[in-house]
Amino acid sequence: MDAARKPPCLLKGKFIFKKLPNGNLDKTKVVCTLCNAELVYCRSSSSLKYHLNAKHPLANAEHAGPSTAVAPEKSSVRQTTMFEYNRGKPVSTALSEKLTNLLAQWIATSCRPISVVEDDGLELVLQAATGDPSYKLPARRTIMRRIHDQHASEKAAKDEKLVEATCVALTGDHWTSVKNDNYLGVTVHLIDASWELISFALGVMKTEERHFAEACARQFLDVANQWGITDKISTIGTDSAPNMVAAGRILPFEHVPCVAHVVQRAVVMSLRDGGFDGALAKCRKVVGHFKHSPANSDELNAQQASLGQDQEQLVQDVPTRWNSTLEMIKRVRRNRDALHTTLSQQKHNLALPTNAEYEKLAKLEKQLEPCRYITELLGGDKYVSCSVVLPALCHLQHAMKISDDDPAYIVRFKAAFTTDLNQRREKINLEWLKVATAPAFQFAICVSVEPRGGVVAGYSS
Repeated sequence: MDAARKPPCLLKGKFIFKKLPNGNLDKTKVVCTLCNAELVYCRSSSSLKYHLNAKHPLANAEHAGPSTAVAPEKSSVRQTTMFEYNRGKPVSTALSEKLTNLLAQWIATSCRPISVVEDDGLELVLQAATGDPSYKLPARRTIMRRIHDQHASEKAAKDEKLVEATCVALTGDHWTSVKNDNYLGVTVHLIDASWELISFALGVMKTEERHFAEACARQFLDVANQWGITDKISTIGTDSAPNMVAAGRILPFEHVPCVAHVVQRAVVMSLRDGGFDGALAKCRKVVGHFKHSPANSDELNAQQASLGQDQEQLVQDVPTRWNSTLEMIKRVRRNRDALHTTLSQQKHNLALPTNAEYEKLAKLEKQLEPCRYITELLGGDKYVSCSVVLPALCHLQHAMKISDDDPAYIVRFKAAFTTDLNQRREKINLEWLKVATAPAFQFAICVSVEPRGGVVAGYSS
């Protein structure tokens, strides 16, 4: 081929213009002579160089010469990331300070040990994240100082909120740790100038003395005095334990027992009178059989999968864990076939619920569902829940009305529940609840509860 007919070459013959069937050249497309790939050409060789870098780095190195050769293993068409750009550069002072503060915040809020800053693995993670192989974790003393500084800053912000508030309410509860240590947690609730409901913990203190009424009252007063809010407290909410109720009478504040706890206690008492002990006892033993053995639990999960069901764990009910009995019944009934099939392949001496007992559990589940709804409604933290207490209690009264279709054990359950709830209802500071309810429910209301097909019965002030 003579020079007049030879297609023009680009980048030292690495590319030639595409030749059309009629013999003419298409100046908008080029063909790579190394791999015959067809590329768009717009009078710029940038895209062609990218192609060489990505597909033919050795050929491109020969074309570029020793001064601009690109190593095969480092050639790429993508842009350099910020991490790669900063790789090897020391962390700036500002970033180092930010990392130290975030580490302190993480350790404090997630209850991690201070010694975690001596973990070589954590240091390697941060070195990789920052691109600085010389980064060193802060010392224990530094983290402790930052935690104290952050605590002081948070406390100052909370102090400011309390100073601005004209009225606050307290809630408190005693609880026991896994090490059998007793603690009192106190939370404050207020509405700020923008009408936003705010709640935060005032403190969690370890209590060494017995929880007599006088001791409980003194502990609440100590917390109130520490924060300087004694003259701003309107009410204090606790559970309905006798010592807490007695402490409420001693304190110079209105005492409002936790109504969700009242409902839960009514449920526990009614279960004893409803004749469900036998069926519930069998459920607890079946649940324990699988909860205490990983092998048994794995076999149940395999059976659930074979039946096309979700692989879920069973739930053991605990008297102090609200709605746990309802959740236990739901899961046992939902996994009835999987449980019976799995147990039929194992050696055991369990007595499974009978068909009649399963029917009783189904009816009990229906009675416990309104109680679950009410306890969750009263446990809301985004609204003033005391304004819905009286309508909620009216709803429960309506749900527990005895009908002609109720079997004898449901009649006993409803009667026991209504009696117990009415007795406890008289001790929950009805006057204050009426004051809280009146602004929100000036007229009879109905709140739709579509999943259960029921309503929250109206309450009129």
